[in-house]
Amino acid sequence: MTSEPMQPVLEAVRAAGMATVSIDLSGVSDKAAFMDRCARALELPDWFGRNWDALADCLTDLGWAPAAPGRLLVVSGWQEYAEAAPQEWIVAQEVFTDAVEYARGRGTGLEIVLALGTRA
Repeated sequence: MTSEPMQPVLEAVRAAGMATVSIDLSGVSDKAAFMDRCARALELPDWFGRNWDALADCLTDLGWAPAAPGRLLVVSGWQEYAEAAPQEWIVAQEVFTDAVEYARGRGTGLEIVLALGTRA
């Protein structure tokens, strides 16, 4: 048994050939820190503008990322950010939801999970 509750899920997804990324938002309390954390975890390209539109563009056009048959993003530690900046968190969730729906519509395989624990 691992202390990382999502670890078995991540391992199963990797075994299926999909890419996984964990974004730990612990300590994030504003949009700038959220964007920095996304840029670092996702290894977003230099042209990433650290705004909502740029994040949406990066999540819907994954041409900058290594090829993969699908991707799973696990977002953990998001509760502090959601509490500190609830309107921004709503926008973040909308960006995530729209990106997943876009990927599903094109069969490009992107799923985003909000983990309830503090770490993925």
